[in-house]
Amino acid sequence: MARVKGGVKTRRRHKRVLALTKGQFGARHKNFRKANEARLHALAYATRDRRNRRRDLRRLWITRINAAVRLHGLTYSRFIHALKSADIRLDRKVLADLAVRDADAFAAVVKAAQA
Repeated sequence: MARVKGGVKTRRRHKRVLALTKGQFGARHKNFRKANEARLHALAYATRDRRNRRRDLRRLWITRINAAVRLHGLTYSRFIHALKSADIRLDRKVLADLAVRDADAFAAVVKAAQA
């Protein structure tokens, strides 16, 4: 079997990895081995942090809803229970947006939940 030299493929792969790690510090964007390692870690962190971002946003929404509901004399947990009992299906993202942007609409939702 004839010998195959992989120079073109290897160079292309190295260039692709080095392009992806452009902006990294030190050898992490110059040296292929370090760059490849940095790329693999970056991809792993990106996957992890996409999930963490959802977790953080949910915490933010709950905090905002709690703050807005306390102005109406309720707590967050009692409010959510009242929403479920009244069969009002609004998710936390929408409720938090109403609480921040449209206080009157949020007050109407609170009244409807209490009724």
